[in-house]
Amino acid sequence: MKKITATLLLSLFALSFFAQPSKKLHFGSIVADTHNDILTNICTEGNNIDYDLTGKTHSDVNRFKKGGVDLQIFSVWCDGKMQNPFSWANREIDSLYAISLRNWQKMEIAFSSKDIRRIIRKRKLVAMIGVEGGHMMENDLSKLDSLYKRGTRYMTLTWNNSNPWATSAMDESSATAALSHKGLTEFGKQVVKRMNELGMMVDLSHVGEQTFWDAIQTTTKPVIVSHSCAYTLCPVYRNLKDEQIKAVGKNNGVICVNFFSGFIDSNYSRRNEQFIKRHKTERDSILKTVSDPYFADDYLFKKYPAEVQALRPPLSMLIDHIDYLVRLAGIDHVGLGSDFDGINSAPQQLDDVTNYPLITDALLKRGYSRKSVKKILGENVLRVYKANEQ
Repeated sequence: MKKITATLLLSLFALSFFAQPSKKLHFGSIVADTHNDILTNICTEGNNIDYDLTGKTHSDVNRFKKGGVDLQIFSVWCDGKMQNPFSWANREIDSLYAISLRNWQKMEIAFSSKDIRRIIRKRKLVAMIGVEGGHMMENDLSKLDSLYKRGTRYMTLTWNNSNPWATSAMDESSATAALSHKGLTEFGKQVVKRMNELGMMVDLSHVGEQTFWDAIQTTTKPVIVSHSCAYTLCPVYRNLKDEQIKAVGKNNGVICVNFFSGFIDSNYSRRNEQFIKRHKTERDSILKTVSDPYFADDYLFKKYPAEVQALRPPLSMLIDHIDYLVRLAGIDHVGLGSDFDGINSAPQQLDDVTNYPLITDALLKRGYSRKSVKKILGENVLRVYKANEQ
């Protein structure tokens, strides 16, 4: 009995000993996440991230700290069908300002790389703003300037919807989308050039392939792909193909992996379709009262958590995407862009922002050096942002 107890204690000590280096590395590194949608959740659902929202959202102020997050770029988003998207953008920015003021001891909005270093030294969360969708500037360069002055430090040229000057990945890959052109128009190229002048990162998540290549040829600064994965591993329109990945590396930019199960695991959509079929009657009933399929699916996901858990891919598949991006683009060009609170499924174990240390541990187990892990966790994103500053 004593021998068994001693063996058990030795095993527990070994597990604790080997777990400590990854934890120490994680919390000793700058961890940056380039895409989180909690602001939209706040404005549409009325949640208050000053409080513990565990089980309701992926994020709240205190859980960012528990996960070791040092820099969070908060997404400002609205659907392409929204009237007055510029006003909606400012409403979400107002929300972030209010949250930061209420929690001034825990977080602060950064407007420069100097701000980032200062806020991190104070052990507070660095909050930054990324506008998701060029439609939110309403085809007006003065409104782009205004968004920059309010703190926007990247803008995706499109969301799923195309706009008059740039076409989206969804539309370019659709056989039914009626497009008057593909890629960037001359005005679209002016937008990219103005972003370069301002010091606003050009975000190429969501954009169509032609828009991607037009932007790469137009920009004079490193780009960011704030929340996308590798097409070869999971062939969906939102992921980057091999030549695009290599191009971001040559541009000295950064690709930040998205945590959405459907962008990581090519078999996820099939499993999800089977889930929907099992609950078709209930889903159809919900759709009689609401027109948005996402709402119906989100309701069902919350109602059947055990089934939903089984749909999720293993964490290892997310690390596979990181590996793939590193091989093609280089270790200096990969980061993290979770899309938390904008997705309804993430890999096993990644339940919310507190689980980031698991990624650090997994990277070390894959054989990444401490220096390489630090780059992926945040240093690559900081480099690209600094290179974009005016």
